[in-house]
Amino acid sequence: MNLNLTANIKMPEHLLRREVVNLCRATGKPILKLSTKDYLEHDMGHWVKEFGSAGLVNIEVFNELQHTITGWPGGKPGADDTYRPERALPYPKRIVVFSPHPDDDVISMGGTIRRLIQQEHDVHIVYETSGNIAVGDEEVSRFMHFINGFNKIFANGSDEVIKHSYQSVKAFLKNKEEGGLDNETVLRLKGLIRRGEARLACAYNGISSDHIHFLDLPFYESGKIEKLPMTEQDVIPIQQLLSEIQPHQIYVAADLADPHGTHKKCTDAVLAAIDEEKQKIETRRPDIQEEGNNWLKDCRVWMYRGAWAEWDVADIEMCVPMSPEELREKRNAILRHQSQMESAPFLGNDERLFWQRAEDRNRATAKVYDDLGMACYEAMEAFVEYKFQ
Repeated sequence: MNLNLTANIKMPEHLLRREVVNLCRATGKPILKLSTKDYLEHDMGHWVKEFGSAGLVNIEVFNELQHTITGWPGGKPGADDTYRPERALPYPKRIVVFSPHPDDDVISMGGTIRRLIQQEHDVHIVYETSGNIAVGDEEVSRFMHFINGFNKIFANGSDEVIKHSYQSVKAFLKNKEEGGLDNETVLRLKGLIRRGEARLACAYNGISSDHIHFLDLPFYESGKIEKLPMTEQDVIPIQQLLSEIQPHQIYVAADLADPHGTHKKCTDAVLAAIDEEKQKIETRRPDIQEEGNNWLKDCRVWMYRGAWAEWDVADIEMCVPMSPEELREKRNAILRHQSQMESAPFLGNDERLFWQRAEDRNRATAKVYDDLGMACYEAMEAFVEYKFQ
């Protein structure tokens, strides 16, 4: 089993687009204003010669970029999908969104998720890790105070289990050294906090509870920043879930700039599960494959990025625009993850909160398209298709 498939991810070639976009950056011009002189002065005259004129080169690249923009990330039923990034059928689609931590989904593609739900696709959100080490101790204390108060109000303080647990956790946190590791009970409580926040965000986006999946992959549960090696045990539950849902679309995190490496391991696990499922299907008899069991044949994998980086416009193959109201709705979903606001332990050197990073990144993507001469949107979320090997 290959557990390092992210090493094989290759960006789309899009050679002409890449060179013309770079020319736009060098000249400060939008695509349709590039002249023959611009091409010649930047050693790109061969494109003018190949297409016949600078204007024809410009139109080719303009149309290519224009076709990446869609308000229908799951495909638009009844529409000609020749130049759309996603196929129209089947509709509605079964969709699985993999989220390394219990907030990466809304941070990275919250606008797209809401659009998919509004367009009546069958969307499942899969949280790969508990994210428990990213919860501050004060969050545990806050919830423990609530539980203790709840017990006094409704159980007259008679529940011995709650009373014992409350005192035990309170004593542990009081005596915990700065930077010290949590015990299993505290880690489970922190994981529970993050699950609750994820459920709130999903509910806000209209996702039913039976479409929310928590995998708690074993590699993450070290209790430390440094994670355990990823093994087959991290891949099996993902493969089982994919085999059960048989999605038409899969969204995975490709933000390999994640400073703690969790995103890379999570994406490796998903790609390994897809690879294993592909091999399993291919070993079946051809007649069995034709009976609708080869679900991967009709599945596309889209890669998103998160809080640390965005795709280069030359690589983007699908871009979902958002209005000011839709961007605000995305922020509202992110804010449901209260433990990851000001008190989150791993905000890094970037002082912006996650919702601020997300909005800045999405607005910057929209500005790039605007600068190139495309329609001017408030914000955009970008994706690149993962090609099966």
